[in-house]
Parts: sequence; C-alpha cells; structure tokens
Amino acid sequence: MKNQTKLSSLISVLLIASGVLLFVILFVPMWRIDLDAPQYPEGLRLLIYADKLGGNVDIINGLNHYIGMKTLHEDDFVEFKILPFIISFFGLFFITAGITKSRKLLFTLFALFVAFGVIAMADFWKWEYDYGHNLNPEAAIIVPGMAYQPPLIGFKQLLNFGAYSIPDIGGWLFIIAGATALFCIIIDHRAYKISKKINPALTLILISFALYSCSISPQPLKLGSDNCSFCKMTISNPRFGAEILTKKGKALKYDDISCMVSDLKENPIAAEKISAIYSVDFSSTHQLTDVKDCFFFETENLRSPMGGNIASVSNKDSLNYYLTNLQAQEISWSEIIKQ
Repeated sequence: MKNQTKLSSLISVLLIASGVLLFVILFVPMWRIDLDAPQYPEGLRLLIYADKLGGNVDIINGLNHYIGMKTLHEDDFVEFKILPFIISFFGLFFITAGITKSRKLLFTLFALFVAFGVIAMADFWKWEYDYGHNLNPEAAIIVPGMAYQPPLIGFKQLLNFGAYSIPDIGGWLFIIAGATALFCIIIDHRAYKISKKINPALTLILISFALYSCSISPQPLKLGSDNCSFCKMTISNPRFGAEILTKKGKALKYDDISCMVSDLKENPIAAEKISAIYSVDFSSTHQLTDVKDCFFFETENLRSPMGGNIASVSNKDSLNYYLTNLQAQEISWSEIIKQ
C-alpha cells in the first residue's frame, strides 16, 4: 500500500534541486541597482551579493558624498555576516525535505521561506530609506526637501539619475526556489485532503503567495505636475497625451503624440526594452490605451499642444464621428511613426 505520509519522487527531486540552487546564490549577485544619467552613458551599477557589494561602488560613493548620502561600506551591514548562513540553512532545509519526502517539512519550509522573504524585503526598504533620507547637512549639493531613496523594485527618477532596482541572478534563483516549493504543494497528490487540516494562517500565506505577482502597467498622466519627456512642457491637456512604458517599469510621458514620435526618433529605444506604447483616448474618460488597439486621426481642427494635431480613440464608432465632425483623416500608427 502506498505510503500516504510521503511526498512523491518528483517533488523530492524538485526540492533537492531547489536546495542546490540556493547554494549557488552564495556566489552570484542577488540584487542590483542600475543608475542611468547623461554624464554616464554606459550607466552605473551597484551589485548586492549575500556577503559583499560589487559593481561601481567607488564611483557611486563619490556621487553620494556630494549630495550628502552615506558612503557604502560592507562592514556597515550586519546582513552580510548572517545572510550566507540563512541561505545555507534554507538550502539544507530544501534538500532534507526532498530526501525525507516529509510533507510536514515541506509546509514548514514554505512558511519559513515566505516569512524570510518578507522580512528581507522590509529590511532592504529600511536600508534604502536610511541612506536616502539621512543626509549630511553640510553636503556640497543640497536640494531642499529632496530625498534620494532608491525604489524597492522598479524605476524612480532621482535628480538627473534614473534608478532601476531589480533582482539579479541570485534573487531570481531565490524566487524560483520559493515558486518551486509552492508548486510542490500544489501538485502533491494528497493536497486536497490535507488542505482541510492546514492551519488557517498557513492557508492565508499560500493564497497570498499564489496571488502575488509583479505587473507593469501604465501610469496615469498627472495634469499640471507631469512634464513631457521630450519638450519638457507641463502636461495640461488630457486629450492628446501618450506614454512609453519600458520593461523595467519606467514611464516616459508626453503631452502630444508628436512629442513621443520625435523622442523615439532622437532617442531610440530598442524594441525589446519596450513593454508597451500608449495613447490617450481623445473621447470618453481619456484613458491610456495601447496603440495596437487605437484608431488614429489627424486634422488641423484639433490644435494639439505641440501642433501634431493627431489624436486617438479606442473604438471605430468614435473614429467615424470625429472623421465627420472634425473633417479629419484616418491615419495608422505605422504611418505616424514614419512621419
């Protein structure tokens, strides 16, 4: 008779493989912060390992000194002393759960792993906050009210620097290990029966982890405060705006479709780096709509902010209405970007 308290061989192999991956994290960077600015066309990068810092640390420290931020020194981080042991602990835990095929160990492992991930991200945010807000009042460059906290994940503009904070190889391996543990729980042939006996708190953790995902979506245009990424004019008209969203989450906002097209020509962005391109719906609530789903028209009667005189709508009926009432001509997106 099949042992109903043991995990399957497939799950055993997956857990052991995940444990081995966790030990790889000890030798590769876990996280990285990329800095882009005109004076550094090749960019700067801060690499965070389990036990050290890497990348352009000296250059970044020099920049930090001018704006009053603390310089980065490995000895200041107690995390570098304990993190390798924590990662090794989880690596051994995964392997042990796989070898013993213990369902109880698998659930305990997953709960602890998720808890550690949440605590680690909270600690990372606290570190970024401290370095970005506790500034030297005697720094060479002081911008009143300015803080330099990097984003926890994604993109943030810091003066003339664009800061990207994303997982590196080790971070992705950590995520894969956690996802594998969840996958093992899901495919466990006894999952349905034992789910009735799982502690409610653990059930909540499982559901939260399964529903959690990082998504990139367009950022609404803030009238009166957002500036056009090309002409630098304040965006004030809600009917002609546009936006380019990169795969790193950076949103380039424009007050006119013509500004977006000009920016793409003068400052090309590789297609593989673009998540989507949006245009504001001229009618209705002026929502940002993917250009693939837009109908465009142009006419001198529009008078858009920068004279492009092109607008978009999200349905054919609206297009026909404006073609008639504004004496407009339909134009395709491919024709627009060739102008």
